[in-house]
Amino acid sequence: AAKCGAEVTLSDSEELPRCLRNCRRSCGAHGLPGPPGLGRTWGRLGPALLALPAVDIILGSDVFFDPKDFEDILATVYFLLEKNPHAQFWTTYQVRSADWSIEALLCKWKLKNSHVPLHSFGADKEHLASSPLPGRHTIEMMIISLAQPDGT
Repeated sequence: AAKCGAEVTLSDSEELPRCLRNCRRSCGAHGLPGPPGLGRTWGRLGPALLALPAVDIILGSDVFFDPKDFEDILATVYFLLEKNPHAQFWTTYQVRSADWSIEALLCKWKLKNSHVPLHSFGADKEHLASSPLPGRHTIEMMIISLAQPDGT
């Protein structure tokens, strides 16, 4: 996103500060200035999150990997979308269990999702971003936004 000219704020677990350092290092390796970083733990609303400037898109890479965190993720996303009603949360994730679902939590938090077919942007290949995925994996993408009062 930063390479395309977007104003970016990186975030990762506030409990793992090394992750943010690695993100900044990766930016440097790709010729990008290190964007501001924000230690963030899903479900915790603090001053740094409250002070974020307006956002259009929130990108989440494989955040739905542990069901115990699903509600914290969606609560944080809801907060950010309430603050930025026209924003969207774009996320990709690996399907780890067919039994896991966020549908009830989306309803609870007045959110809706739309599935994005990977083939619609050429990401349905065996090698994603020139990187082979070992074994057989199912990757999904969805966009989450605020639901309308009628639930749509």
